[in-house]
Amino acid sequence: MAGSDLARSGVPRGPAGPRRVLVVLCLTQITSWGVLFYGFPVLAPAIGADAGWSGAVVTGAFSVAQLVSAVVGVPVGGLLDRHGPRVVMTTGSLLGVGALAVVASARTLPWFYAGWALVGVAMAGVLYQPAFAALTRWHGPERRVAALTVVTLAGGFASTVFAPLTAVLAAHLDWRQTYLVLAAVLAVLTVPAHLFGLRLPWPAHPATPDTRRPTTIARSGPFVLLVVSMSLGALAVYAIVVAMVPLFAERGLSTTTAAWALGLGGVGQVLGRLGYGRLVATTGVKARTAGALLAAAGTTLLLGLVPGPAVALIGAAVLAGVVRGTYTLIQATAITDRWGTAHYGQLSGILQAPLNVTAAVAPWAATALAGTLGGYPAVFTALAALGVVAAAVSLKSVPPYTVGRDFRGGRSGSEQ
Repeated sequence: MAGSDLARSGVPRGPAGPRRVLVVLCLTQITSWGVLFYGFPVLAPAIGADAGWSGAVVTGAFSVAQLVSAVVGVPVGGLLDRHGPRVVMTTGSLLGVGALAVVASARTLPWFYAGWALVGVAMAGVLYQPAFAALTRWHGPERRVAALTVVTLAGGFASTVFAPLTAVLAAHLDWRQTYLVLAAVLAVLTVPAHLFGLRLPWPAHPATPDTRRPTTIARSGPFVLLVVSMSLGALAVYAIVVAMVPLFAERGLSTTTAAWALGLGGVGQVLGRLGYGRLVATTGVKARTAGALLAAAGTTLLLGLVPGPAVALIGAAVLAGVVRGTYTLIQATAITDRWGTAHYGQLSGILQAPLNVTAAVAPWAATALAGTLGGYPAVFTALAALGVVAAAVSLKSVPPYTVGRDFRGGRSGSEQ
């Protein structure tokens, strides 16, 4: 991209500022995902045993967090487009610390659910949506895929670091004390990082070939089909994160071993993201979206069918992580690949809302249906079937007009 184009887009010219942002977001995504998301699958059995709540009831609170995140993510996207990520992400970090304190202090079910609702608000402010918006605008069309890949590579280590760490803490502390320790980690690592590390000027809206309002784009056929395909795909990709620990328990693995398997899935995510740049260079939007969704269906089915031994189950978890890592970048670039960056925050918020809803319902539904269907293997098989449907729907999710990486060239949407 020429220097004059950079100036017009408002992307900071010097590399130091965007590079600092990338380092900050790598640190905070590992910590935020690890504390707010990946700690729960490890602690859920202990929470249920201590409080006397069923697995479905405990998992329902986590689902509430994701539902709230979905709703809050839409207005958060508008704030990101207008004002940038600094205030949003700093506030989200502070709220996350307080929310975990509420969860840890909960003695009744309503209080427990209220705490997780607050966690959901925090998730909308600190997880991938605001981080992707920051990187997409600050790094420009030539650097954003590389920046998104790096930050999701770092985020892929969240489960690798925090699932085993949470298991170690839980072996010496009760689940309430464990969450308080994790809240302290979140406070120390993310609040100052967001406050002082995201101080670049927020660039102006870049040019886009689609001059329609974002709400009009959101009602278009390709956008609706994108939402449907990505939401169905989220069932196959993310439901297994929470359901994997009880599935492996059914296979005879200990909670600690299952936690390590979940953590090694994070290594798989890193491997999937390392190959994403090559995938972009060799495939179009249609091919890589449908391919990722079919791969998600395959790994979900594999997890449901493989009975053991532990090494085989862990290998299947790593493969599922590879697909999950690729899918995260497919999701991160879905808007820019089709409609550019001008309304990225708002459109991604609209896209993310139903994805979060399906991702929220999936763990609860998997837990609730496991008894009805005879166990988690049957649930995983059903999720795999939905992944196949998602791949088919995704083929119609690309708009027909010309789309280039910076709207000055590249293949057309119809060609991709």
